[in-house]
Amino acid sequence: MSYADKVLTCRDCGMEFVFTAGEQEFYAQKGFTNEPSRCPSCRQQRKSSGGGGGRSSYGGGGGGGGGYGRRESSGNREMYTAVCASCGREAQVPFVPRGDKPVYCADCFRQQRQSSSRW
Repeated sequence: MSYADKVLTCRDCGMEFVFTAGEQEFYAQKGFTNEPSRCPSCRQQRKSSGGGGGRSSYGGGGGGGGGYGRRESSGNREMYTAVCASCGREAQVPFVPRGDKPVYCADCFRQQRQSSSRW
């Protein structure tokens, strides 16, 4: 099946955003049937305010990042939205995903790191 970029309207702010062909293909591979209903900035805002919803069974909503330790700073770091290569959930990362390497959500990144450190 071929996919084409779709322009969707955010249900929170009313702004249009693009649901790319690559995202659509990934959603289909994961068996997701619903298109995103919020733009990336509203998803990020909802996630950071604790209104995520989908992660309640995982013991909370806040996302931790991977990386080599947490860095507290007074400036806000720009985050980018990607789809986790392992579970298909939305992931916020501090770099622009290029597509040539997998991107993981915080939970899957932690699992990947733990399983690779056991060897």
